[in-house]
Amino acid sequence: MTSPPDLGLPAAPDTDAARKSRGAFFTPAALTRFMCAWAIRSPTDAVLEPSCGDAAFLVAAAERLRELGAARPRLRGYDLHAPSVAAARAALTDIGAVGAIEARDFFAVDASASIDAVVGNPPYVRFHAFSGDARASALARAHAHGVKLSQLANVWAAFVVHAAHFLRPDGRLALVLPAVLLTVNYAAPVRRFLIRRFARVRLVMFRERVFPGVLEEVVLLLAEGRGPAPGLEVTRLTNASDLADAELDAAAPTVRVADDDGGAKWTAALLGAATIAEHRALLRQADFAALRDWGAVELGIVTGGNKFFTLSAAQAERLGLRDDELLPVSPSGSRHLRDLELSAADLRALASRGRATRLFYPPGDPSPQALAYIRDGEARGVHRAYKCRIRAPWWRVPLVEVADLLLTYMNGDAPRLVANVAGVHVLNSVHGVRLRPELRELGALLPVALLSSLSLLGAELVGRSYGGGILKIEPSEARRLPLPSPAGLARAQQALRELRPQVADLLRQGALERAVEAIDERLLVRSLGLERGAVRAIHEAWLDLKARRAARARRVRR
Repeated sequence: MTSPPDLGLPAAPDTDAARKSRGAFFTPAALTRFMCAWAIRSPTDAVLEPSCGDAAFLVAAAERLRELGAARPRLRGYDLHAPSVAAARAALTDIGAVGAIEARDFFAVDASASIDAVVGNPPYVRFHAFSGDARASALARAHAHGVKLSQLANVWAAFVVHAAHFLRPDGRLALVLPAVLLTVNYAAPVRRFLIRRFARVRLVMFRERVFPGVLEEVVLLLAEGRGPAPGLEVTRLTNASDLADAELDAAAPTVRVADDDGGAKWTAALLGAATIAEHRALLRQADFAALRDWGAVELGIVTGGNKFFTLSAAQAERLGLRDDELLPVSPSGSRHLRDLELSAADLRALASRGRATRLFYPPGDPSPQALAYIRDGEARGVHRAYKCRIRAPWWRVPLVEVADLLLTYMNGDAPRLVANVAGVHVLNSVHGVRLRPELRELGALLPVALLSSLSLLGAELVGRSYGGGILKIEPSEARRLPLPSPAGLARAQQALRELRPQVADLLRQGALERAVEAIDERLLVRSLGLERGAVRAIHEAWLDLKARRAARARRVRR
């Protein structure tokens, strides 16, 4: 393994903590042997390990090349950590092999497209440690290859892109990568790049942890040839010991993935093609539609400065603002939107706790008190924020029509639809849903219906997962959320009205999963006629994806 530059890491002693901080997790021999056996196919193959650490892969590569009859294995490696480079050279010497190993920043090396096999385990470094010149160098190199990574990208993402450009057109790439490759938003350009660059893209996944003492899930990426690939080929194993008997060609069904502007998630690789197909079949059988069939989904109000434009009741009173200069607003964020509705009583309770439930929106002729507050905002530079300076007057935010339902945007456990009984405006931390007029009465049941396993698994599939375990749902994705069609919900409305108080009580207790089970039974099984075992399988698939996100959140907090 290597470490990105400028982390200020000590050269010695190389403790467990020091290795962890630079993303150096040494690879079990079962993985290195398997990956080198797959990637190296000729005694003349040139092999590169871009983050060599103590040469675990280079040693396995040397042994593989000797098995194929190579007299002088062609091995190259890079690592910034000088003691690791020394250890790597010694490890090769111990087996009578020699390699060109340099203590050098891999991103400073120009790709030569002369390598037959790139093998390795790129570093996985916490976001706060991957910064400054290290981040700039890695992102610039990926961008030079036509792959624009976001500032949130981890260093491994840039390693994948740069390493691939060292390969000959028919070369092979075999890397150990974090399983977040499949789902996180920052990896979308990498997913798109891999499908377009290689003729075959294979993933080997494990049910058990591969690295002792490391919580991060990993996948083995095996990519070869000149693309594009028709999809992913996925092999699922229990643990690394199964690799010795793995037959990729016999055990790897192809999972089709979309190649769109968003770099479609590879969640299908986590669930399996059969589960995805079953989910789609059940949606058809249960007469599900999409949220867009119920009405319009819109981003909330963009103020340009929430701290200025949203006020608590106490602040508004202290400033002497008139009632007609304020509008009711749901406080920023969505932690308070866990129930089925936001009522006037809920809003008063939020206000009593000092939450900002007032939106500053003076009429054309502001009061002297409002003018004084505007001048105070100008003194603080609020008017220079981009959204403020492009509108006139800067202090009047563009309103969005009051929505019937509020849809949470950033979700830790599961998205919520909340009935806007209080009639509040919402900020852009929440989406507003305006129901079609003829569907408003029936649509009031959508907050319950969304909490079925069919809809929640659909949310995991259409939303975007981040490294911190958050499921983000953009407006375009929210419109695709699967929900019962108006006709389907009409058939189930009596059952859901009866169930609603129980669901509300469970949600207030924090018992989301029990609420989902109750909705599955009453809505999906009894009302819409789905088979109980099939619904349970979808429920388990949703729990699995939710648990994977939660595990990432725990790792980030640590």
